[in-house]
Amino acid sequence: MNKVAALLIALLPLLLTACGKSVPSATEEPQTAETADHAKIRLSDVQLRESGVDMAVVGPGVLRDTLPLYGTVAVNAERTRDVVARYPGLVKSVERRVGDTVRQGETLATVESNESLQTYPVTSPLSGTIAARNANAGEQTSDKPLFVVVDLSTVWVDLSLFAHDAAKVRKGQAVLVQTPGTDTRATGTITYVGPFGASATQSLTARVLLDNPARQWTPGLYVSGDVVLSERKTALAIRKSAVQRIAEQAVVFVRSGDGIDSRRVTLGLSDAEYVEVLSGLKPGESYAAKNSYVLKAEALKSQAESD
Repeated sequence: MNKVAALLIALLPLLLTACGKSVPSATEEPQTAETADHAKIRLSDVQLRESGVDMAVVGPGVLRDTLPLYGTVAVNAERTRDVVARYPGLVKSVERRVGDTVRQGETLATVESNESLQTYPVTSPLSGTIAARNANAGEQTSDKPLFVVVDLSTVWVDLSLFAHDAAKVRKGQAVLVQTPGTDTRATGTITYVGPFGASATQSLTARVLLDNPARQWTPGLYVSGDVVLSERKTALAIRKSAVQRIAEQAVVFVRSGDGIDSRRVTLGLSDAEYVEVLSGLKPGESYAAKNSYVLKAEALKSQAESD
């Protein structure tokens, strides 16, 4: 090979770059039609967790047609008890305060009867939380309850239902309840639709019974409730929060080998939480379902450094 030919071969990559072309590396992985033009993102599981990125698995899903309603969490009135003194008398001691957790049969106070001068215990009729206390040592009992005990293992969610939507809602329908701005969510069932409206709000009450084992639903706070009107099964679905747009393309970040790739996807129908996937993903693949924008920023950063 003469010196001129060798020089041309050496300058070839520079000439192609100047013309807007690139020379693929011998070790560069070929990109498929499903892979976006961004370098593989290399983040460990620890880094993903610290960034708030949650992974999920691609699979079948259910798209729901829902009616959004809003309301508040309320105590379950069927699991609330007023605790009164059996006999009029003097309160000798009080054992519990507002907010305390008590067991059924536990002593809350002791009272000395005015007639017999015998002291007897006032006990809790159910397990729950002290919601109100109207007794102090040295006071005389009255018709007013000494305590109010509430079982918070279940709560009511009272949703405001306006007249033009009343025909869509009935007992037995599932409701997706969520605290706005948080990840606190659960599914309950409508147990009651009020027969009368409230003049102040011009609405009816649709009541949802909600399990509350971890006490994550606090009475008095606002919530949203999506009443499920119909459901449609789909072969593949992912969370809507997984979808990002790069260069006008919908992409999802998928675990691939020792890294994460951005994958172009074609999407179909969607609901408030999930979207149907028509192409670009396969069942069983692991994808970034939450805070995927972190990976988008990382992909754009890697691309900028590469350029």
